[in-house]
Amino acid sequence: MAHVTNGRDSNPKYLGIKVYHDQIVKPGQIILKQRGTKFLAGKNTYISKDFTIHSKILGKVVFKHLSKDKQIVEVVPLS
Repeated sequence: MAHVTNGRDSNPKYLGIKVYHDQIVKPGQIILKQRGTKFLAGKNTYISKDFTIHSKILGKVVFKHLSKDKQIVEVVPLS
């Protein structure tokens, strides 16, 4: 076994995008999990206290580039 410095092993956090661009989400469904606000909550989405972005409505996910390191996540209603 390899030598470890702190003698502990933390559990995986399962961060990242769960639903991608143009996929359909239900109300309350998790779109992505993150640390901090690399992705911002846009129309028809909300952000929880652990920075997870959820859908408010039934619709399609849209990612919009805001700057080099920021994106907005929106949900567009199904027409």
